[in-house]
Amino acid sequence: MRILLVEDNEALAEGLAQLLTGAGHAVDRVADGASAEALAAAESFDLVILDLNLPEMDGLSVLRAMRGRHNQAAVMILTARGAPEDRVRGLDLGADDYMVKPFDIGEFEARVRSLLRRQAGLRAAVVTVGEVTLDLAARRFMAAGQPLDLPAREHALLELLFMRAGKVVAKEAIVQSLTSLDDSLSDNAIEQYASRLRRRLAPHGVHLRTARGIGYYIDRGG
Repeated sequence: MRILLVEDNEALAEGLAQLLTGAGHAVDRVADGASAEALAAAESFDLVILDLNLPEMDGLSVLRAMRGRHNQAAVMILTARGAPEDRVRGLDLGADDYMVKPFDIGEFEARVRSLLRRQAGLRAAVVTVGEVTLDLAARRFMAAGQPLDLPAREHALLELLFMRAGKVVAKEAIVQSLTSLDDSLSDNAIEQYASRLRRRLAPHGVHLRTARGIGYYIDRGG
């Protein structure tokens, strides 16, 4: 999934970016509010992690601008401002979650997973199609009770398709979700990943279908 990280503390931003990238997410980083507002207006993100005390434009103004444009990305405020009135204001402006620094990394990761599940319209932490199960908490696939080990890009694509199982995911949405501004993903590469996944999944009763000219989807009917 694609995440925008807005944090002006370089060491914290670097650590969180590595953590999120290691979990398979595409991460874009900015260190000021004006850049965050511009990027959120121009690009599509599944989640925005937003500090409040930012140069040029404060985080609440960024959030207000996003919701004013009806931007539906999930927003987690991550800030040192923990007063009740700050929490209330952030949540009232449309934040989905609010964490106060310093914070526990395990809790942070769990909240990120929860927000991304919510964005995908999922309530359960497990998605099962055929013999294949995706454990969203562990971000792990099992096939007939055995781990299904996949290269990073194939894993990220299959996770996206499982989280939206039964729905067509457009190629443009795949590119947006799996790449940052510093990365790229061609149509040919997506087709190759989909072809490999199709061969891996078919023996387990999972069918990855092509919506010709549009994108791909996991057939819920098997």
